[in-house]
Amino acid sequence: MTVRRLVLGALTALGLVLPASAADPFPSRTITLVVPLAAGTGMDTMARLYADDLQKSLGKPVVVENQPGAAMMMAASSVARATPDGHTLLVAAIAPLAINQTLYKKIAYDPDKDFVPIALYAKSPFVLVVNPALGVGSVEALLQRARASAVAPLTYSTPGAGFLQHLAMEDMKQRFGFQATHVPYRSSPQAINDVVAGHVQASFAEMGASLALIRDGQLKALAVTSLEPLATLPGVPTLAAATGVPGNEAVSWHVLVAPAATPREVVERLHAEMKRITGAPEFQAKLAAVGLIPVKPLSVDETLAYIRAERAKWGGVVKALGLEGSQ
Repeated sequence: MTVRRLVLGALTALGLVLPASAADPFPSRTITLVVPLAAGTGMDTMARLYADDLQKSLGKPVVVENQPGAAMMMAASSVARATPDGHTLLVAAIAPLAINQTLYKKIAYDPDKDFVPIALYAKSPFVLVVNPALGVGSVEALLQRARASAVAPLTYSTPGAGFLQHLAMEDMKQRFGFQATHVPYRSSPQAINDVVAGHVQASFAEMGASLALIRDGQLKALAVTSLEPLATLPGVPTLAAATGVPGNEAVSWHVLVAPAATPREVVERLHAEMKRITGAPEFQAKLAAVGLIPVKPLSVDETLAYIRAERAKWGGVVKALGLEGSQ
């Protein structure tokens, strides 16, 4: 009989239980990153980049599992119920962690109580785009066109009700006094492709899904929703500058989280690995190349504070728009 078995037997006889971290060192098997969007999206692409680095550093397979659906809540619910040992993680965004709790009548998880953050590594700005045939070249021109089209309102597309793109446009409608009809789709590519096809006139589009179309002249970019202009879209103003509203920012973000009961030492181990990977200049350059904004690595507690602040901000917008519990 081995020494380990003798020790375990003695502890069992005494009624003592070894902590999971001592009995089963982390990681002990494949780590799964659950992505709430389809394969090929910007979130999915970035997750696969750091999954390879995590696999090398942790010495265990790291796989990406796509679980799109239900405004990202399918994936969030799944991970909230997973064994809290660090082997199942959620790649999350603003919708499931900071918007849905206010927007939906009922959700199957608590974004504040069911997750602990590992790393916030990118902000994801949107770009206000229109079909070039609409004939508007600025945000002000779009607003004038929208205000003059009350009988046949402007149409705009989003990946679905409650997504940040939807809230951002509804907020614009209230701020600047125009009408626009919401056309929800099942995914960002579908929403953007119908602007290209002329079926819908405008959209707050994800950078990753729209950048090539903008460069090819199939979409006209009017403004970006970050507080700073983007090098990937030279000459395109920020929405704050274009509307004269300082601080007018609407960005999603990419954050890796674990089930809340995950042992702190596992959280800190994963945090240290992600801080190293996502803080590297080459990784940040890859983020910037697809229109994402690299985030300086924050501590676990700083990340938690940021998410809570975003939840308060956008929960307030949901309520101000009269959309609380509307879904």
